[in-house]
Parts: sequence; C-alpha cells; structure tokens
Amino acid sequence: MSVSVLSPSRLLGGVSGILQVTSLLILLLLLIKAAQLYLHRQWLLKALQQFPCPPSHWLFGHIQEFQHDQELQRIQERVKTFPSACPYWIWGGKVRVQLYDPDYMKVILGRSDPKSHGSYRFLAPWIGYGLLLLNGQTWFQHRRMLTPAFHYDILKPYVGLMADSVRVMLDKWEELLGQDSPLEVFQHVSLMTLDTIMKCAFSHQGSIQVDSLTSAGSWTHRACQLAHQHTDQVIQLRKAQLQKEGELEKIKRKRHLDFLDILLLAKMENGSILSDKDLRAEVDTFMFEGHDTTASGISWILYALATHPKHQERCREEIHGLLGDGASITWNHLDQMPYTTMCIKEALRLYPPVPGIGRELSTPVTFPDGRSLPKGIMVFLSIYGLHHNPKVWPNPEVFDPSRFAPGSAQHSHAFLPFSGGSRNCIGKQFAMNELKVATALTLLRFELLPDPTRIPIPMARLVLKSKNGIHLHLRRLPNPCEDRDQL
Repeated sequence: MSVSVLSPSRLLGGVSGILQVTSLLILLLLLIKAAQLYLHRQWLLKALQQFPCPPSHWLFGHIQEFQHDQELQRIQERVKTFPSACPYWIWGGKVRVQLYDPDYMKVILGRSDPKSHGSYRFLAPWIGYGLLLLNGQTWFQHRRMLTPAFHYDILKPYVGLMADSVRVMLDKWEELLGQDSPLEVFQHVSLMTLDTIMKCAFSHQGSIQVDSLTSAGSWTHRACQLAHQHTDQVIQLRKAQLQKEGELEKIKRKRHLDFLDILLLAKMENGSILSDKDLRAEVDTFMFEGHDTTASGISWILYALATHPKHQERCREEIHGLLGDGASITWNHLDQMPYTTMCIKEALRLYPPVPGIGRELSTPVTFPDGRSLPKGIMVFLSIYGLHHNPKVWPNPEVFDPSRFAPGSAQHSHAFLPFSGGSRNCIGKQFAMNELKVATALTLLRFELLPDPTRIPIPMARLVLKSKNGIHLHLRRLPNPCEDRDQL
C-alpha cells in the first residue's frame, strides 16, 4: 500500500487558495457593509432634508466640533441659527436630531416613544431596569406602583431628614473655613444628597458624611458601592419582617414609611408584587436619580447665587424672616419662600441638572410647523438648548428670576428641568423640597462668593457637571441668637 505525500509546493498552493477565497469573502462582506451604510446614509439625508445643519464630514460627522467638552457651547451657538431643531451627525451613518423648541418638545413628550437605548445602556449593569430604563407596559405598571411613594404625606417627614443631612454638611464647611481657600462644593453636596437618599430610601441610620478617613470624592464612590450591597440585605430583612405576624402593622405604624416600605407594600392590579430584582432596580434608580441630579442642581444654584449677590441677599432676607436662625424647617415653610423659589428655578433654567433626554421614534412624527421625521430616527430633546433658546427666553444668558414671578406667562414646555409628559420625573417634588431646604439653610449660615480664578465650565454628561469643579468662597454669617446672648 502506497501513501501519497503532498509536496511543499502543492501544500503552499492549497493554503494560498484558501487565503485568496477568504480574502475575497472578507472583501465581499466589506463591500456589502459599505453599500448598506451608503444606502442608510442616503436614506438619512433624504429623511432630514427639511432640517438644515452646519456642514459635516462625510465620515466623522460633527464629532470634531464637539470635542474637548464643547458640546454645550456649540448648542448655544446652534440654537441661535436653528431655533427649532438641528441634526447632529455622530458619524457618516449615524445621526440624532437635536430639538430646542417647546412645541417640538411637547409633541415628543406627548408620545410613548422608547428611550434611546444607546444613551442609557451603560447604566443597566449599575442600576438595573427600573423606571429610568424601562419602556412600554412594564414601565407603566412600575410607574403606577411607585406613584404612592411620592405622595405628600410620604414626603413630609423627609424634610427633617434632608435638613439633618444639610446641617452635617454645613458643620463640615465651618471646620474647613480656617483654611482660607475656596471650597469645591460639588463633592460635599453630592455626599450630602447621597446621605439623604439613603435615609429616605431605607431608613439608613447615622450619617455617611462623618467618615473623616477619606476624601469626599473617594468616599462618595465607596458609599455608592456600600449602598448597593446594603440594598439586598435590607430587602431580605424587610421581607422576612413582613412574613411575621404583626410586623406588617408595625411597619405601617412607623413614624414615616421609607421608599422601600412603599415598594414592599405595593401590588399590581393582578395582586402580584415586585420581584427582588425589580425591587433592587427601583431602589437603585431612586438613589441614582435622587442623588446625582439633586447634587448637580444644588451646586449650580449656590454658584448662581454666589455670582449674583443682590439676589442672594434678597433670598437670605426672605428666608431669615421665615425661619429665623433656621433651627427648624418644616414642610409648611417650603411654599412660603416665593423669591427663593424663583431664584432656584432660574438657576435650573441656566444649569438644568439633566441637559437632555433621548428618544427613538417608534412611528413617524409631524411637528406643528409641518416638518416631519420618519420612524427609527433618534431625537435628542436638548433641555439645555431649550433653556438657552433666545426665541423662547429673551436674553437667555442673563440671570433673571423675574421670569418665574407669579403670573408670568410661559409656554407649557419652555421650562423642563424635570422633563415633561407621562415620563416626567416622578421625584420632582422630592427634589424641589431638597433644593429649597439646602438653599435656605446654606444662606442662613454662609455668604457665598465666587472664585474668580476658577469659573465653572459646564460639561454635558448624563448629569450636568463642571469640568473644573464648582469653587466658592464661604463667609460665616453671625448667628442672631449668638448676638442676643452677647447683649
């Protein structure tokens, strides 16, 4: 029996043939993909022909214009030329249409288009699929179940918890005043709002702000991790308590129900309850949305007041007349500070905590001016652009609280710091309460002054932050009670 042996030349020839076929297949696939991208780009160009925009590179789109955290500055420029909407080419075959007009916003927020998946998917491993990331019927069911958690009877006791956390932060600031240097407030405020949210979410005891072994920034990250670990433990403990006879009534008789209590007691229309996975997702979502966004809002409010001392002093006079030395602040006080509320809203207009939200059109849409977009287009509701639109807000860069004076006329969708429509922020009242408590107690204790050497640079992220931090000088104000004691 003879065995045939391939010669080296024949073996090389066979390998070469395989490589040639493989190369041809790869080339063919690349050509098919290129053709698909070309056809898709042509479809996009046709779909967007009613929406002019600045020239873009055929491959890189407008990316180069928006480098180095210049997106918000570019939006301010674009909204002057394209006050309703403007396409932003992310690259040659991907585009999102940025909306700046209140009528456009009203149309989109009145629909049920799903959130743009690409804008939020990175959050899923961290906070799970709660209200922020859910869509469709599941979102609707969760929304109905969570609505009672934000009833004013539930929110009332939270005011005291908020005040306690703010006072801890202000005490820390007093200790730091001797350093005679500006304070970067965002990290401290972020830690304070996390402290508040942990108390309101699951009655966390103590204060995570008092850990002096780590800096505010690193401890905030650690605290978030601890909170996530703590959530599962608390869920299991509370569920075990509910299974015991009498524990349900004991929970209902608590001085105040926390967010987790409400979720554990909630039921869907068919009588089913949230799974452990859903419970954690909703608690984590509440902590994320009620922590970072509120910290952004408070920090920018303090900066806005620091740069406008006359408005700051008028707020202080109003608050002092209402609260005295601020020893106690209650739910009833929060509706009795109209000028401070006007200043808070104007700061939220200039510095919206959430700069924008994304939607993917599930059906075609026609706007009031007759322009249309087809199904499948990504739209970005630029809240920052809306709030800085000169056709919506005259002199939009000027800090003018009178825009929100009682009786002032506004388009229903001209001011959207908490979004709008059915998917508006469910925690809007919770957030506004915390903004008022933090602003009031801070102004009673400190005079705020800006640091002219470090002007904040707003930076577009999921939450509005400053590229170089928010630095303020703090000047301790005399306590009226201390003055009376000396007399």
